Amino acid sequence: MNLVIDVGNTLVKLGVFDSDSLKHKKSCIKPDFLPTLEEIYESFPAIKRSIVSSVSNLSEHQLSKLKQLYKVLILNHETEVPFKNSYTTPQTLGIDRIALVSAAAHKHKEKNVLIIDAGTCITYDFLNDKNEYLGGAISPGITMRYKSLHTFTAKLPLLEATSTKLITGNSTVSAIHSGVVNGMLFEIDGFITAYKENYENLTVILTGGDAHFLRDSIKNDIFANSNFLMEGLNHILEYNNH
Repeated sequence: MNLVIDVGNTLVKLGVFDSDSLKHKKSCIKPDFLPTLEEIYESFPAIKRSIVSSVSNLSEHQLSKLKQLYKVLILNHETEVPFKNSYTTPQTLGIDRIALVSAAAHKHKEKNVLIIDAGTCITYDFLNDKNEYLGGAISPGITMRYKSLHTFTAKLPLLEATSTKLITGNSTVSAIHSGVVNGMLFEIDGFITAYKENYENLTVILTGGDAHFLRDSIKNDIFANSNFLMEGLNHILEYNNH
């Protein structure tokens, strides 16, 4: 069994895998990492290996404790991955994007795949049917868009994300919701359409924290998978176990 650990800016997400199957998932804040780790260690004694994907690093003490329990792989730009990376600046490619493309390479072999990760930023990553990662795009996520309108103007309020079907907002509040939410949806559908025009039989994966908020409003056919990054980390760990 494998333990995958995705360290974000605020939350640490842990997943227990038996082969390709996710058996258990838990999230905690960083100060609660060690108690959560102990809980998983006691509940799943068959775990032998772990992989860490870190946007915001674990402390030396936390990492040392993890290494006492398991054989640990720290994902970085030198880790072997199951795809050809054609990004011209591979050292700047986000670790989370590497994991997402690895999941696509494993689960959608010999297909053109567009992975859309809707989180703090929206990232678009494209893997072609020759297993070549060509790159993608990065744009502001939904919270960042709301915050930017408030931060860079004198009078626009800071709003919480709210689903809307209004195209024409009839107040400042509804106009902001229309602009942010519909702007994101038009962007996402536009990217999908553009890729479909250039690549046949395109598979589109939607993941990330805001995927649930967006999935039912996207016009194009997509597969929503909230565990796609964890599945990618698990596959990288398996891929490096040779």
